Amino acid sequence: MTKTALITGASGGIGLEFAKVFAREGYNLVLVARSESKLNQLAADLKTKHNIQIRVMAKDLASVTAPQEIFDTLTAENIQIDTLINNAGFAAFGHFATETNLTDELQMMQLNMVTLTLLTKLFLKPMVERRSGKILNVASTASFQPGPLMAVYYATKAYVLSFSEAISRELDGTGVTVTALCPGPTESGFQQRAAMEESKLVQNGLMTSAVVAEQGYQGLIAGKTIVIPGLTNKIGALLPRFTPRSMTTRIVMQMQERVGH
Repeated sequence: MTKTALITGASGGIGLEFAKVFAREGYNLVLVARSESKLNQLAADLKTKHNIQIRVMAKDLASVTAPQEIFDTLTAENIQIDTLINNAGFAAFGHFATETNLTDELQMMQLNMVTLTLLTKLFLKPMVERRSGKILNVASTASFQPGPLMAVYYATKAYVLSFSEAISRELDGTGVTVTALCPGPTESGFQQRAAMEESKLVQNGLMTSAVVAEQGYQGLIAGKTIVIPGLTNKIGALLPRFTPRSMTTRIVMQMQERVGH
């Protein structure tokens, strides 16, 4: 029986590359994002290359009601989700007190944490009942330390990692696994959305979304709890364990300052 993967934020970046990987592997897909036109184009391309079924769902995942609406619709259509990829998310860049926008930050918290938690809650129970299923939550190397100039974003990703690790342990022996994917800076629309193209962190080079998605998929299938793509990112994730926290925030701020500052 063909399995089905639900991918949020599937219209671009890592989410789009995840869609390509799962299509290549023969999964049917449920693709969720705000842009219906982009999703339809992606679905048409993947259907041409692979003999799979694709359900497109145009939703603003920052909406409080979106997760339940997605779950109820798929349940009514008898579409069983075997793999959930919680990829949708965004960031804001700048000084919290004077530069970032509160409305954006509240939406970020809703999308990066609350929506991810709700979707996990809704789809996890049927997986446990079937004793089969996989969930991948896209966290970040930002999960491992505080992040001056992206304070709220780093905090949301710390939540995603902590939440994923905790329920992964709770699910031991159930046949269901949870993986936290922790990429570093990655080529996608993410930097433009966060208005951080001039950040030193971005200027220092980016991993491709395709590589991140591929490594995320392999880690998910292997049942790993944490996947950190790239040796540099692995080292970067370890360093805060051995560095005083005051020094960590100083280093991160220096890395993220705008070029020329």
